[in-house]
Amino acid sequence: MHSVAVGPHPLTFAGVVAVARDGASVELTAQALDAVALGRERVEALAGAPEPAYGISTGFGALANRHIPPALRAQLQRSLIRSHAAGSGPEVEREVVRAMMLLRLRTLATGRTGVRIETARTLTGLLNTGLTPVVHEYGSLGCSGDLAPLSHVALCLMGEGLVRDSAGELQDAGKAMRAAGIEPVELAEKEGLALINGTDGMLGMLILACHDLAALLRTADVAAAMSVESLLGTDQVFAAELQELRPHPGQIASAANLRALLAGSGIMASHRDGSCTRVQDAYSLRCSPQVAGAARDTLDHAVTVAGRELASAIDNPVVLDDGRVVSNGNFHGAPVGYVLDFLAVAIADTASISERRTDRLMDVARSHGLPPFLADDPGVDSGHMIAQYTSAAIVSELKRLAVPASVDSIPSSAMQEDHVSMGWSAGRKLRRSVDGLARVLAIEILSAARALDLRAPHTPAPGTGAVVALLRRSVPGPGPDHFLAPAIQAAVDLVQEREVLAAAESAVGALV
Repeated sequence: MHSVAVGPHPLTFAGVVAVARDGASVELTAQALDAVALGRERVEALAGAPEPAYGISTGFGALANRHIPPALRAQLQRSLIRSHAAGSGPEVEREVVRAMMLLRLRTLATGRTGVRIETARTLTGLLNTGLTPVVHEYGSLGCSGDLAPLSHVALCLMGEGLVRDSAGELQDAGKAMRAAGIEPVELAEKEGLALINGTDGMLGMLILACHDLAALLRTADVAAAMSVESLLGTDQVFAAELQELRPHPGQIASAANLRALLAGSGIMASHRDGSCTRVQDAYSLRCSPQVAGAARDTLDHAVTVAGRELASAIDNPVVLDDGRVVSNGNFHGAPVGYVLDFLAVAIADTASISERRTDRLMDVARSHGLPPFLADDPGVDSGHMIAQYTSAAIVSELKRLAVPASVDSIPSSAMQEDHVSMGWSAGRKLRRSVDGLARVLAIEILSAARALDLRAPHTPAPGTGAVVALLRRSVPGPGPDHFLAPAIQAAVDLVQEREVLAAAESAVGALV
């Protein structure tokens, strides 16, 4: 795998995912090294001046009024990191920590933070050797940066704290670094603050979620098409001329996918002979593009916000082009926190409409000829009855996770930091939301595939049929009850690994 170049330029989503999730290495560009060196010169000039400069020769937060003499400044940096590495709770996932490290490195590479080249290179070394600092669930308020999470990373740069190696083994940071040929750093003026004052944790979680949702929302169209088809619904409501009357881009794209996925369906053709007396399908079928489309448009907005953050240099104080080092409020996580919460709302609703379609498949009064609960021998067999319960339980949880974190604020630092974003918390719950959506869609796909098999001898469309064929490699078709949990997990794996999407696209071409 190629390395990802890190410099003053914005990173791409693909680059962040490659480093965070796939273990790609990173390389500081020559432009980055020049920018870092220049920024450091400016900080050192201020460090030698008699006037106090925040973050360089003063304390922090509510203690910023104290001037720190040169002899105590290395201790100041150590004390800052040790005291701020105050996280608690379960360990944060490796991919989130690596994303956070990469995004902080990118800000260092702009030269706006004033760190030394060796400090940036040490962070690069941790990423490239697969040493991942142990970061905990709780500790960030999403303002003044993701302080505690980033402090646990900075602590490891100092050779303190704990890391997990590339094999996942827990090790002392200093020993692991030296074994990997990385010398811990003694932080100089400004460096401690520069390493912890950013939105990198919440931004990393946003980028990973956007990456996953781009596939999941197309998979939601696959699930909807399978349900519409198996419930003998109509595809006429997805016509382009109807969608263009309300020109939301996401809705138009979702409806186009449904038309492609349902094209050539023998099942759809079987009830075009006038025998169907229904005038309109239920909302969960008919309005699928409107809901999934709104989620797509929400995702597009989140991608825009994330792109702006990727082009940002967030620190406080920050080094300007004219050499001044100026305090600011760019570390506030509101822009990221809002879209993290917004995505959780869109996910909850997308999952909710999916669960409603699954429920229709179970109900003999609404499934138009399918057996109760898709059971082989209803009464003796329960079919997918409890699969729908599982879906409903997840949707209920997703609704709770949709309650926004960013509307909350708890003052801190003796009222100096009196309004915070809670963006980290929004990111943590969004990760659970993304996982939940994948599971709800998998249950719909699993159930709809069984329903499509039950419509034999009529055949599904090439697109939906390809998904049924994929499932049948690992999940049995209609028949007596079997241990259902492994079948559900198999479907979840196929959704999360994008194999369901790939199967559908192999038959109909790329979905939009």
